[in-house]
Amino acid sequence: MGSVRWAFRCGSWTPTRSDWLFAARCIQREEKDRIGQFVFAKDAKSAMAGRLLLRKCVCERMGIPWSEIRLERSPRGKPYLAAPLKVSPDSGPEPPAWSFNVSHQGDYAVLAAEQGVQVGVDIMKTTMPGSSSVPEFFRIMTRQFTAYEWTAIQSGGLEHQQLAAFYRHWALKESFIKAIGTGLGFNLQRVEFHLSSELLTHKHALRQTKMHLDEEEEEDWVFEESLLDTDHHVAVALGPADNAGSARLRPSLPPPTSFTLLSFRDLIASASPLTEEDPACWDSFKMKAEAPQRQRETHASK
Repeated sequence: MGSVRWAFRCGSWTPTRSDWLFAARCIQREEKDRIGQFVFAKDAKSAMAGRLLLRKCVCERMGIPWSEIRLERSPRGKPYLAAPLKVSPDSGPEPPAWSFNVSHQGDYAVLAAEQGVQVGVDIMKTTMPGSSSVPEFFRIMTRQFTAYEWTAIQSGGLEHQQLAAFYRHWALKESFIKAIGTGLGFNLQRVEFHLSSELLTHKHALRQTKMHLDEEEEEDWVFEESLLDTDHHVAVALGPADNAGSARLRPSLPPPTSFTLLSFRDLIASASPLTEEDPACWDSFKMKAEAPQRQRETHASK
C-alpha cells in the first residue's frame, strides 16, 4: 500500500520567467489555458502547483511516464487518471488503484494520495472574515454545522481560537465531500465531526477524529489532521474504495504521516515538456496583481 502527503508553499513562490514557462509546458494545454484565465497571480500559482503535484505523483508513484499521463476531471471537478496503467496478464494480481486529491488555499497547495482507498484532502487558512464580525460570520454559516459542532467551535474562548476551530471543522467536511465526489449538493449537516482532545501540532498527524453520518458513527472512514504552520490546517479523508465493500480501513492503513514540504525543483524533478514554449503565457502572468487588495493589506499587516 502506498501513501503520499506533499505540500508546496505557493505564497512564497516567486517564479522566474524560465520557471513559469517550463511549468506551463509540462501540464496539459487545457489546464494551461485555464490557469491563464485566473485574475490574480496567487490563484494561478496555486493551480499550477496543484497540477504539477498531481503529475509528479502519477509519474513517480504509479510509474507512468510524464508524457503519457492524461488527467481528466469528473463532473464534480475531482481529478482522475484517464488512461490507467495497463497490467499484463503475467505480472500477477493487479495492484490496488491509487486515489489522489489536491487542495489549495491560503499559502499552500497540498496533495494526498493512497492506494486502495478513496481520498479527499482540504486545506484551510485561519483568517478573519473580511466584511463582517466573527459572530455575524458564524450566523451566516449556521446551517453548515450541527448544534454539537457549533458548541465545539464556540467553546474556544478568543475569537481567533473559535475561527481556528471553525476552519478545522470546515476542512474535515470538505475533505469528505471531495473524497466521495458529491459536490455542492450534499447537505453538510448530515456529517458531524467529533474531534480528538489531543492537541494538533506541526510534527505529527492525528487520526482520532470520528465522523457521524446521519447521526450514526462511520467506522469505515478515517480522518487525518495536521498543521502545516500555525494558520494552515489540513484534513485528509480516507474511505473504502468502491470495490472494497465494507472493508475496515483502520487495521490496514499505515501510520499517518506528516506532509512533506517540496521545493519548485522537487515539483519538476520528473517533468518533461508536453507543448512548445508560449512566451505570451509569461506576459499574461506578469500582468496579474498578486491578490485582491484586501488580501494584500491583510498579509502586509502581519
